[in-house]
Amino acid sequence: MAAPATRRRRATISAVRSDEAAGEKGGLGGRTPNKLSCHRLQESLLSSASSFSNYRGILNWCVVMLVLSNTRLFLENLLRYGILVDPIQVVSLFLKDPYRWPAMCLVIVTGCVLFLIVCVCGNFLSSVIQGSFSEKLGLFIHCLNLSIVLVFPVATVLLLPSVTPVGGAFALSAYTIVLLKLYSYKDVNKWCRERDQVFVRNLDVCSSAGPSAPSNGKQTVSYPGNLTVKDLYYFVFAPTLCYELNFPRSARIRLGFLLRRLFEMIIVLQWMVPVIRSSMKPFEEMDFSRMVEHLLRLAVPNHFIWLIFFYWFFHSSMNLVAELLRFGDREFYRDWWNSETVTYFWQNWNIPVHKWCLRHFYKPLLRRGLNKWLSQAAVFLLSAFFHEYLVSVPLRMFRLWAFMGMMAQLPLAWLVARFLRGNYGNAAVWMSLIIGQPIAVMMYVHDYYILNCGGDV
Repeated sequence: MAAPATRRRRATISAVRSDEAAGEKGGLGGRTPNKLSCHRLQESLLSSASSFSNYRGILNWCVVMLVLSNTRLFLENLLRYGILVDPIQVVSLFLKDPYRWPAMCLVIVTGCVLFLIVCVCGNFLSSVIQGSFSEKLGLFIHCLNLSIVLVFPVATVLLLPSVTPVGGAFALSAYTIVLLKLYSYKDVNKWCRERDQVFVRNLDVCSSAGPSAPSNGKQTVSYPGNLTVKDLYYFVFAPTLCYELNFPRSARIRLGFLLRRLFEMIIVLQWMVPVIRSSMKPFEEMDFSRMVEHLLRLAVPNHFIWLIFFYWFFHSSMNLVAELLRFGDREFYRDWWNSETVTYFWQNWNIPVHKWCLRHFYKPLLRRGLNKWLSQAAVFLLSAFFHEYLVSVPLRMFRLWAFMGMMAQLPLAWLVARFLRGNYGNAAVWMSLIIGQPIAVMMYVHDYYILNCGGDV
């Protein structure tokens, strides 16, 4: 009788050992070494101490909840207010008189051959007539041309009362883009002439002013063969502010991708309109607590407008233009939403402007001997000027709120980088986006309605 009992005991021990061996080989995902031990030292997945980073399911849940909640708001506003986005009202934002199109005429003049031919001729003159005199003459022509591009739309918007604020902002934005593009065009061709003087008879040295990847085996352009109106027009319409002689090009136009971007561009979220309307109440009628509540209430819809504008412009619109022009570099933004510092946000949310500032303003200042901090302050000063330029002139009000809001980013960047880290820094960046400069823009809009509509909104 002892023999069967011994055999059963040996069989049990053998089974336990086989289970332990299976656990050591990764049984149950390698997390349970044996039947006697099912726990190990580990953090919860949602803890910051864990190395877990795959939150795709939570992101999908947020998208589903956002769609459901906004669908309810959309239907509620549709039943309560009707169709708020009237095409005639949209046109009236740009035109006061259907027979007068001053803002549209300004935008058309932006692509006028005059500005572009002057830019091309200035570079061509400098390339043909070698010497310091030609460089000074070309620089004078470019400075005069850029000054006209900067001042002409301002004078037109301020002198013509028929230009609406939205139309004026649209026209000034177009002129600002052309200004930055022509400045980059001038710089790159100047660098090509400098290289051409060093490497005599070697025009291919300047076939690209920066790292580029021409595709499809097409022949590259060398300086001064790029000094044509056709080449400059492609650059003017391309979704970039930095000029190259040979841009990376995609192989073909993808129709499906093009239609998706076009569909995204025409989507309008109707639920924002009544929220903004109900928020337009004069500050003079409120005490301090009501004013703070009003600003916080205004911050949320304004922030959503900003986010939608970001997606509409930097993803949908720029990808649409890039696809039409087969422009290969589609990095229009990076992961700014993960920013743990204010500096990281400004370096990654608007890549075309960041590249222009880095290439044509920040690095030249460093080469001239300025230290890093002063160069960064100069970049923010330039950005503050254009923010004020694009807001104050169309509204015909000069409050300097956009300028001060932009310059306030310097001490804010220092404070966040000095005292906040990780998730706290990211939360501070989001707070600055929600209640920061977007509020200054809405304060301009608020004061515009008070001054021009007498508070009757």
